[in-house]
Parts: sequence; C-alpha cells; structure tokens
Amino acid sequence: MSPSDSLFAPPPAGSPRAALPEQVAYEWIKFRSVRSTVWTTVATALVPVLGAVFVAASSSLQPDDTVLGGSLTLTVVAQMLAAVTGALVITGEYGSGTVRTTLAANPRRSTVLAAKAAVLALVTYGLALVSCSLAYAVGGAMLPDGTYAPGEPWPALFGIAASFSVAALLGLAIGTLVRHSAGAVTTVIGLLLLPSLFGPLFGDARRWIAGLSPTAALEKLTQTSDANAEAVGSLGPWPSLALVAGYTVILLLLAGTAFRRRDA
Repeated sequence: MSPSDSLFAPPPAGSPRAALPEQVAYEWIKFRSVRSTVWTTVATALVPVLGAVFVAASSSLQPDDTVLGGSLTLTVVAQMLAAVTGALVITGEYGSGTVRTTLAANPRRSTVLAAKAAVLALVTYGLALVSCSLAYAVGGAMLPDGTYAPGEPWPALFGIAASFSVAALLGLAIGTLVRHSAGAVTTVIGLLLLPSLFGPLFGDARRWIAGLSPTAALEKLTQTSDANAEAVGSLGPWPSLALVAGYTVILLLLAGTAFRRRDA
C-alpha cells in the first residue's frame, strides 16, 4: 500500500480527499447537526439513569439481584437505542441524498466509513460509561443499605460501555448494508432480540445461540439475576463481549466492501 492510499495519509495538493482525522472532524459535525442522531443519543444516555430511579423507587428488585444489576435494568433498552443511532448515522444520509455530497467531498469510501465508526464508537462509549456509572450511583443511593449485594462495578462498567459501542457499530454495519432506515432499524433490533427469543428452539444449543446477542453480553456484565446460562449463553461476560465484537467487525468489513462497490 502506498502512502497515498493510507487512511491517515494527508491528501495530495489539490485533492478533495480528506485523510481520516479530517474526515472524523467532518463526521462529528454531521453527527451533532442531525436531529435524529442527536435525540436517539440523548435518549441512550438518559434511559439508564431514569431506569435506576424507577427501579429503586418501585422496590421491584428480587432478593437475589444486585445493586449494579438492578440499577442498570433498562440498559438493554438503551443499548437498542445505541444500535438504532448507529443505523441512522448512515441511513439518514442515504434517505436525504447527502451521502452523494459526502462522497463527492471525499471519494475514499473506506475513510468515510472508518470516520463514521470512530465518531460513533467514541461518542457512544463515553456517554454510556458516564450514564451507567451515574445510574449505578443513583441506584446505590436510593436502594436500602445492606438489602442487596452491591455487585462488582469495576471493571464491568467499562465492558458495559464497550457493549454499547459494539451495538452502535453493529447498527452502522447493518445500516450500510440495508441503506434504508426502517429496514435497518428493524433488522438490528431483531439481531439484538431474536437469539434469546428463538434460542429455546435449538435444544441443547440454546445457551450458545442465546449468547450471540449483544444484549446477552450486556446482561452478563450488569450481573443481573436473569443472566443464567440458559437465557444468555454459557460464555463468561468478557468472552461473550469479545464474540459479539468479533462478528461485528466482520459485518463492518462486509459493509465496507459493499459501500465501496455500490453506487450511492
């Protein structure tokens, strides 16, 4: 690969192509300028905290639950919103036709997709880490002292935030492949939910099928009492997260190939 083909290489004089750092800056401007992505991102950050307040106020935890698991009860919903945000980052441009403007400004499509992924992963990770940490703190403050085991928040909260980024990148991959907002959102939510819903149909393989979902990795990391092997697979939380991250990377590579080969 020549220096001019590198993602990080500066564009030649007179070239409209932006290198990755410049493209990341462009994608960040677009990300915070589009209402759909802004509102879904805000909702992603708010849901865990509101869920912690609701669960603590309603006294709905089971005796065997933990403060961490109870406080982060609604992180599954927030993770779905993160995945929807990832899909909208690319499908919104296809729907409005602005993807043509983006590619006219920078025809290097691999750089464009890499920049979208970088912005999405960093924003989602940062917001999820702050939001879920705050939710845990709120739950711990509101729940009766000594009633529930605290759980082990560190380093679990870092993994929880990473699972949000993985879900968002999965949404980006699906959105790039599908190119239509409704279809991409439906598909990515299906990928998050269907493994656990249809796992029982696979008999002894249930625990493996159910563990393929990003929500399964999330539930293991939050240490909820519902995260048993039959429901979320037999892998541990970190191997489960690594598995989900692995196939998300593969889907992103396939999406990148399709993005380069198809017309805008």
